[in-house]
Amino acid sequence: MSESDIDQRILDRIKKLSEKYEAMGQDMTSYLDGLLHADYLKYWDYINLDSLLGLQQPKTGFPDEMVFICYHQITELYFKLCLWEMKQIHEHQHPDASFFEARLKRLNNYFEHLCHSFVIMTDGMEKEQFLQFRMSLLPSSGFQSGQYRMIEIGATDMINLVNLDKRDEFDDYASIDQLYEAIYWKTGATELKSGKKTLTLQQFEDKYTKDFLHLAEETRTTNFYQLYLKHYKGTEGEDKIVEQLRRFDLLANVDWPLAHYRSAVRYLQKDPEDIAATGGTNWQKYLPPRFQKIIFFPEIWSEQEMAEWGKHWVLEQLNKKH
Repeated sequence: MSESDIDQRILDRIKKLSEKYEAMGQDMTSYLDGLLHADYLKYWDYINLDSLLGLQQPKTGFPDEMVFICYHQITELYFKLCLWEMKQIHEHQHPDASFFEARLKRLNNYFEHLCHSFVIMTDGMEKEQFLQFRMSLLPSSGFQSGQYRMIEIGATDMINLVNLDKRDEFDDYASIDQLYEAIYWKTGATELKSGKKTLTLQQFEDKYTKDFLHLAEETRTTNFYQLYLKHYKGTEGEDKIVEQLRRFDLLANVDWPLAHYRSAVRYLQKDPEDIAATGGTNWQKYLPPRFQKIIFFPEIWSEQEMAEWGKHWVLEQLNKKH
């Protein structure tokens, strides 16, 4: 085959490849030889399917434990995607408004899918099976999702994650370490009777505290709330960004915890008293948004909206029943 018989598009690409490898001091011919001997990429190899499907290792013989494991793994993969989008925004420090909006939309799509899919947990397991296999999982708990805490930290100022009844105790000079000690989710992992830290919380802090504090310091000026206040508030593109920030706030801080709450009521509520969650976490006080009032972006909400935080979810549930 002569050079004239080769598609010009192929020749153009060979030239570009040659320039690329030459700039790196590499021999393009060697790379082409490697390509000749390489096998075709297969779907199952590319996504490591066999490894992925081997990651589900139930601790009991109850069939519905597989549902429980798969759903939590799926959730963590979505959290990984969320953090991937957030990392791109944080690294830009002053991202273009269209870039910021586009990544927020992706983030919201991930969370919206998670909230809608929680029916797998709410209605997808037999209560009798769950109440038995859960005892083999102690003291582990979904509370111990470090990725979810990283999403919270990367979204807002640390003061907005402090326990509602302690926020007034801190001024503008409070350190990240001080605020972290009063972060809201620690209250949700205290023993119901003694008020002491559960083993669940102790394990969680041992594994993640350094990572959380590092991320909080790293995103002190680039978390989403700070980016909005410094670069988008009062600008021409503010409305579109606020729309996505409001959607994110509700999905992460109302819809998601209440989806958990609905599942907890389904499996753990029992007269005359409620069953403790795995790890002894206080789900009755921890999950409902009206108790915590975690709001990532207080600047974009009215006083009434914040006072009625979570009300829209209740109204939506009521409308579904009619």
